[in-house]
Amino acid sequence: MKILYLILVLVNMSFAASVDCTQVFEDRKSELLKEVDNIDEARQSFEALKAATNSLFDQQKAKVSEEEKTLESKKEELNKKQKHIEELVAKNQKLLDAIKGVKNSKISEIYTKMKDSAAAAVFENLSASEASAILFRLPAKKISKVLAKMDALKASKITLRLRQGPPFDVNQTKK
Repeated sequence: MKILYLILVLVNMSFAASVDCTQVFEDRKSELLKEVDNIDEARQSFEALKAATNSLFDQQKAKVSEEEKTLESKKEELNKKQKHIEELVAKNQKLLDAIKGVKNSKISEIYTKMKDSAAAAVFENLSASEASAILFRLPAKKISKVLAKMDALKASKITLRLRQGPPFDVNQTKK
């Protein structure tokens, strides 16, 4: 009987164990399904985040591209303005040179028509550089007559400046 009881207990245990295994497998299966659902949810969230990030990146890229185009157009506009300004500066320089030429020729004409002694008196009151700048534009004959009527020391200073040649620094103090 002991044997029978033992067989009966073993059969009962094996039957009970098989029921428990099925229940464990079912529980584990439901846990795994929940885990798969969680993973699927996480994957969908990741895909949504990835799509949003890509969309934002594309928007920023388009904005940068648009700003680059705007910057390029402004650069071209600035280059045109700079070229126009350079042309105006060159034109103004030509006008300034023409005005200086007219002014200098007018001054030369005035001193050429003056009496030698009157011109000498004016040049004695100017600095050597200023007098040299004016005398340099006069004919040699007129220069020699004016220098002859001047004080010898002042005439020698002017002669030395004339010998050095232009440009004459007319901003020097009176000597």
